[in-house]
Amino acid sequence: MTQRIIRAAACLPQPWKNGMGTTREIARFPAHAGNDDFLWRVSVAEVNSAAPFSSFPGIDRHIALLDGAGFTMTLDGQRTHALLTPLEPFAFPGEASVDVAMAGGATRDFNLMVRRASAEGQVQVLRTAGAQRLAPSCVLVYLAAGTATTPDGLLEAGDAWRPGTGELQLHDGAVALAIQITRRVG
Repeated sequence: MTQRIIRAAACLPQPWKNGMGTTREIARFPAHAGNDDFLWRVSVAEVNSAAPFSSFPGIDRHIALLDGAGFTMTLDGQRTHALLTPLEPFAFPGEASVDVAMAGGATRDFNLMVRRASAEGQVQVLRTAGAQRLAPSCVLVYLAAGTATTPDGLLEAGDAWRPGTGELQLHDGAVALAIQITRRVG
């Protein structure tokens, strides 16, 4: 049986694909897939310097600032996006060349990667205290702030939950990111 609660402490740092930073993988599907064959992957990256992002051709990426002043992303040398407001997801193609200009010190950001040919992903921000109605396509909930209760136990900031039966109860001040994955037909 798959463990439904993933504790932040269990997510150990590992190098980025390009070796220029670190990330803490929370989950991937299928669980034993590699970088070339996962359907989706969720991680929290630590951005300590203006290092370029790793390239992931064929992958749709979603990023949201968790902590820190943030940074400005320059995609393919043309388009810029200021990732300065916490918990505002931004989607971009994984094959884009992404350079970073730091707005201040180190940051942490949430990342969802989805194999474009096989599925579509969405990051929904949940901020209202109380019972949360999760879409049937929700595969993971990441608790960005505060605490929450699930049928499988208490979540603290940084923990994640793979929904099964039952509902998520956000406590006052809690913020969660609900990850939805819809498989493409064909």
